[in-house]
Amino acid sequence: MDTSLATSSDPSSADRRPARIRIYEQLRSELLSAAFSPFHRFTEENVAERFVVSRTPVRDALARLEADGLLIKRDGALFRYTPTLEEFTDLYELRILLEVQGIDRALNDPTVHHDRERITAEQLVWTTRLEQGVAPDAGFVDADEQFHIALLRAAGNLELVSALERVNRRIRPIRMHDYLTQDRVDATISEHLEILELVLTGRLSEARDFLRTHVGQSQSIVEARAARAMQISHMTPGLDPHL
Repeated sequence: MDTSLATSSDPSSADRRPARIRIYEQLRSELLSAAFSPFHRFTEENVAERFVVSRTPVRDALARLEADGLLIKRDGALFRYTPTLEEFTDLYELRILLEVQGIDRALNDPTVHHDRERITAEQLVWTTRLEQGVAPDAGFVDADEQFHIALLRAAGNLELVSALERVNRRIRPIRMHDYLTQDRVDATISEHLEILELVLTGRLSEARDFLRTHVGQSQSIVEARAARAMQISHMTPGLDPHL
């Protein structure tokens, strides 16, 4: 069902955040979970009507979503951005280069060391997730991105981090297809912990190779699921491509 026709915001709700933030976060969550068809038009008018607000906070929220790369302007309206499979493959190639470079720079320069405090903190986060369990959810892509950003940031080159953040924003609409099954969530958590352990124990060559395999496997799975979703959405215009 088209989310625009689903539950609308209640102005009497206890949520007292500014409207622009509330609208931005609600739409962002829905866009990440593929709640909207790629054919759904986002306009200031229809979003303002849904949330029962003026167009001013809507304009701000939509601008932020466009800057995030989740919406793209086309034919006088905004639509959920979904890269083509060709674009996705190119972007994933860039992603792998950026992430592997974070480890390579430590391998090639004895003066470069990973920030152990940052790595240890990340290890605690993922150990907790392993112990508590995480249910499949498209929004898990956020946690996965945070891991890879933290790992690259620990290597010390903030320009690499900025570049990876830009790539992440562009591939996120397709990457959300990776975390819809329990086996993928569980495997991701275990592999993250393995990568962190390899880095902490100084086995950087193994960490680099494992990281490349980890990201490459994700690419293969996401491409297959996204291709199926695209096929469904093109066969039935307006149908939300849930897998």
